[in-house]
Amino acid sequence: MTTLSIVIPTLNEEHSLPRTLSHLRALDPAPDEIVIADGGSNDATITIAAEMGGAMADEAGAQSASQTAPQTMGQIPIRILTCPQPGRGPQINAGVGAAMGDIVCILHADSELPRDAIALMRAAMRDDRLALSSFLPRLVGEGGTRWGSSLHNVAKVWYAPLIGRPLAFARGVRLLFGDHAMFFRRADFAAIGGCDPRLAIMEDADLCLKFARLGRVRPLWRWVRTSDRRIAQLGSVRANIIYLKVCLLWAMGARESLGDHYPEIR
Repeated sequence: MTTLSIVIPTLNEEHSLPRTLSHLRALDPAPDEIVIADGGSNDATITIAAEMGGAMADEAGAQSASQTAPQTMGQIPIRILTCPQPGRGPQINAGVGAAMGDIVCILHADSELPRDAIALMRAAMRDDRLALSSFLPRLVGEGGTRWGSSLHNVAKVWYAPLIGRPLAFARGVRLLFGDHAMFFRRADFAAIGGCDPRLAIMEDADLCLKFARLGRVRPLWRWVRTSDRRIAQLGSVRANIIYLKVCLLWAMGARESLGDHYPEIR
């Protein structure tokens, strides 16, 4: 059977991570392993991940990140990496580099996959024409689902490449984003050179363009539940203006400076 790893990039996620890890424990079937790729948290993130994995973390040398020996969360092995370079691009590179699965899913620390997600991902990746896929984010908070913002995120799969990369859009490229729970073959990730390490954000859009060289980039029509915390703190209008701004800056070639325009929300 094709093996599957869940990679979770984290930075100060002590409030969200327990629920996410508990939810992963309930998936049926379960993933083969979970990799926590931490960017230097100064809260209880590492402690929580280690305790839920069955033991406290102790650092052991690795090529690009310090990591624990695999522990178990229920029956799921969990590995914890402390990445020397923060940012989603470098953390994803470290997490995928440490992963053992044939398929890798990049999951936000505040997101919950559908219960049958593992079977869905394995079935999708049996299609050799598909290079990269994801779920679709349903933004949920204390007031329930934010359907307006959720449906906007679905529409963004199509209009973001139309605005940012019109020639790629004409070739059929669609843009998937991090809160979509993107998944792919680990060998393909290596073949395209992984994430641009300069990217703290928009690494997901970059990956879509790279994976499109290998095959189709398409989402599954299933929801992944993700926190509305960014919209709750910034407001819907301001949050979407920020999303549009960073998308346009990325389209114009910005890389290292993108994170300056994207407020950190925890």
